[in-house]
Amino acid sequence: MKPTTLFQIAGCLTLIGLLFVFVFPQPQATASVTQQDKQVDPPRKVVKTDAEWKKILTPDQYVVLRQKGTERAGTSPLNHNKEKGIYYCAGCHNPLFSSDAKFESGTGWPSFFRPIAKNAVAEESDNSYGMVRTEVECSVCHGHLGHVFEDGPKPTGLRYCMNGVALKFEPK
Repeated sequence: MKPTTLFQIAGCLTLIGLLFVFVFPQPQATASVTQQDKQVDPPRKVVKTDAEWKKILTPDQYVVLRQKGTERAGTSPLNHNKEKGIYYCAGCHNPLFSSDAKFESGTGWPSFFRPIAKNAVAEESDNSYGMVRTEVECSVCHGHLGHVFEDGPKPTGLRYCMNGVALKFEPK
């Protein structure tokens, strides 16, 4: 065979290969997605002035969500809630936790072993009160929710210890 014939055949095979790639795309391999690996819709941002937050939040919600306060242990009715549903941010209605991840921690605050989606919450270092902790915020409005500790149950070993006043529960 002449070299030009080989180049013509190689060119034709390349064109046929490209045709199959673009006209008949291969199905994408799907990996199983665990609850904690899921992403919620692209994060939106909610930004309000203090005056606007004070208008839509109760005084207790404002202290916790906007001033990083903590509700007294054992005071939230959500601590003992056993209903199936979703826990949302009380400030912006961002879905945060599923009842499927809730557990009784004995701390006096609603506790979860993982958020509903990886990007539902944001974590920040918190060195207040002479302690080193990890603060948990809503990823949408950056409201203070509570803290996460590494003493939770399987499968994550995490305990998201949340202020109930920062959450709104909606049953399924």
